[in-house]
Amino acid sequence: MKLREFFYFNKSDRKVLLFMLILAVASLLVLTYVDDKVVSTSKVDEDSTLMAIDRKMDKRHYRTTWKNNGYYYSDNEMPERAQLESFDPNSADSVKLLSLGLPPWIVRNIYKYRAHGGVFRTPEDFARIYGLTAMQYKRLKPYIHISEDFTKSAADLVGPRETFDDSHPRDTLKYPVKLAPTQQIVLNTADTTELKKVPGIGSGWSKAIINYGERLGGYVSVSQLQEIEGFPEDALKYFKVVNPNPRKMNVNKLTLSQLKRHPYINFYQAREICDYRRLKGPLNNLEQLRLLKEFPEDVIERIKPYVEY
Repeated sequence: MKLREFFYFNKSDRKVLLFMLILAVASLLVLTYVDDKVVSTSKVDEDSTLMAIDRKMDKRHYRTTWKNNGYYYSDNEMPERAQLESFDPNSADSVKLLSLGLPPWIVRNIYKYRAHGGVFRTPEDFARIYGLTAMQYKRLKPYIHISEDFTKSAADLVGPRETFDDSHPRDTLKYPVKLAPTQQIVLNTADTTELKKVPGIGSGWSKAIINYGERLGGYVSVSQLQEIEGFPEDALKYFKVVNPNPRKMNVNKLTLSQLKRHPYINFYQAREICDYRRLKGPLNNLEQLRLLKEFPEDVIERIKPYVEY
């Protein structure tokens, strides 16, 4: 639009156009001023952040607080130069430890060690603090002096343990007398009270032995105890089997569900027995199953004591 055309508008239109033009110029000026202000403020904030980082990087400006099990730790400003002097690592506070030149994170590790019941009884114990370097330990070792209160345990002050007074009768139900190395018990007739006399056998193992024997129908060999997961092998020598008379299962009458309850017969073997009975008639001997893939020779030998026809 040419300037002369502007005067062809009526008076009210010219006022509106003039107002819009002034408003646009004013907005442009405001935006320019605000942008300069933001850039200036960002520059100040950046400078402040860099100064704060520089202060944190300065070893003289550590301040932190830590609490654990009632122990409080706080760093004051670290000294520019370490002040080496005698100290007890069991009782020295954080100010003392920092003055020796130890960094704050190693001081925290010392506090954590003490808070969890750790005691430095020798200078060598102090060397095991996590993060302590060999150079730091060599520098501090001549100044480590451990108080007599920490060099001995409380048991050393009490003296030797008193001898057992056997004048009172022993509760053999709660604390059964264990078998001697040459003694044995009969596995297939022992109850839980007898079983707990075996070294290494308590209430848990005695119940496991009884329960597994019930599932089997009785033990025919001591080695069957090893079929119990985790059973202690050292206890096997205390058992013996005398005149085994296991409970037998009739493989011609039991259902698939009943057969697979036995520890030595799984689902597939029970199904093979049922299929054989259905197709070829009753079993007279386990040898009739030998050609089936589910019944290798070792499985047949293991089942033999527990079957009847």
